[in-house]
Amino acid sequence: MQTTYPLFTALPLAAAFFNLLVTKINKRFADYIAFLAAGTLAVLAVLTAFEQPFAYRVGGFPAPWGILLVSDGLSSLMLVIVNVIAFLSIIYSIKYMTMYTAKPKYYSLFLLMLAGMNGVVITGDLFNIYVFLEIASIASYALVGFGCEHEELEASFKYLVLGSVASTTILFGIAFLYSMTGTLNMPDLARQIEIIGINKAVALVIAMFLMGFGLKASAVPFHAWLPDAHPSAPAPISAMLSGVLIKALGVYVLIRLFFNVFSEMPVFSEVFLVLGTLSMIAGVFLALGQWDVKRLLAYHSISQIGYIIIGVGLGTTLGLLGAIFHLLNHAIFKALLFLNAGSLEMALGTRDLRQMGKVSKALPVTSFTSMVASLSISGIPPFNGFFSKLIIFIAAIQVGRPVVAFLAGLGSLLTLGSFMKVQRYGFHGEKTVSADKAKVGWGMQSAMIVLAILCLATSVLVIPGIREVTLDPVVEVIMNKTGYIIRVLGR
Repeated sequence: MQTTYPLFTALPLAAAFFNLLVTKINKRFADYIAFLAAGTLAVLAVLTAFEQPFAYRVGGFPAPWGILLVSDGLSSLMLVIVNVIAFLSIIYSIKYMTMYTAKPKYYSLFLLMLAGMNGVVITGDLFNIYVFLEIASIASYALVGFGCEHEELEASFKYLVLGSVASTTILFGIAFLYSMTGTLNMPDLARQIEIIGINKAVALVIAMFLMGFGLKASAVPFHAWLPDAHPSAPAPISAMLSGVLIKALGVYVLIRLFFNVFSEMPVFSEVFLVLGTLSMIAGVFLALGQWDVKRLLAYHSISQIGYIIIGVGLGTTLGLLGAIFHLLNHAIFKALLFLNAGSLEMALGTRDLRQMGKVSKALPVTSFTSMVASLSISGIPPFNGFFSKLIIFIAAIQVGRPVVAFLAGLGSLLTLGSFMKVQRYGFHGEKTVSADKAKVGWGMQSAMIVLAILCLATSVLVIPGIREVTLDPVVEVIMNKTGYIIRVLGR
């Protein structure tokens, strides 16, 4: 698989530009190109997950002078998450995006965003993280405003402004770090920082990265762009933004930097715990008062990211296991919930829960899969969300953080209350409404069914024997900084 590793960025980039050329002949080609490109990447991602860790040297130049593409447990898991969710979103888009014009342009922007996320995940170079982050971000700005209505353009502009602030902060941090160490290769940076220590200059860079990537992850208090961006975007883009983008551009990079590059310090853990707890509680309280189903889901994205950050902040093997497992689970059930919301909007013509009612019979697939996703995000067994939240809860108790554990339980209880409202008013209300179920095609339904199955199937990853070959290698990569350096640099 090493020879095909660059395809994770090269293939979607090539497909994005090729799509614009061939669709001048026939616009139907756009569906086929996007489907084939995303499907190929999903298969490659799954195959790569079975490979031993390796470092691909672009152009054959040795580290730290050449550009490296790194494959290990963490990057492999992220590639599977990003590309499988992207493939299902493309399948959903084939029917859903008929509501919009300029479908070929949508697919090209989607593929550019996918290339950027894959690039961030596989690169071992800090500057290339910035380059790919900008590719993904710029494409996502355009996709949020793709409807070109007042609401969409306003949300896109806010996202662009705040995203540009984050990108500029990250770029300055990279420049400061390069001036101190003379390298941007992440394993080499780790060794240089071990030598110079965490001085005031390095601490400033860490603070800049925390702010920049924290904004990309939409953690409180850097979350202001998300509640507008998610509801305004087309449903498959909302699924991508919440399911994978905020993780690939935010959470993943924070984990990689703070565990594999910077030395772990108690102050980092405290900051992560505070940000995670604030995000978890603030997000769920803000969601409780929402009647716009997509805005409600957007606030829950902030809340669920809080659980992941808490697990990272605990810093223990069990805490990181819960964080990584919840990162995977959140990508699945939140992508499903946004696809459900898109089906409701397409069939009913509204996102307001108060305008919905008895639609469970008219939209049985949407209703059933929405119930599965609601139970999963609320932490109800036997769905995957229960097990990842339970692991984080136990990890907090083990390290003497009962308040954090209590708040995590409270957040899960409030989440259940919020989704009881969604089910009560959105699917099983008293009002009889007419739903154009013909609009919800087989492609949209199949994507939702697959994600609903995954909400249950991924629960088995916590079983001993399965966990050792799936989640434990990811945690080992995060915890073993020395192993990461030696594996990539070869010395």
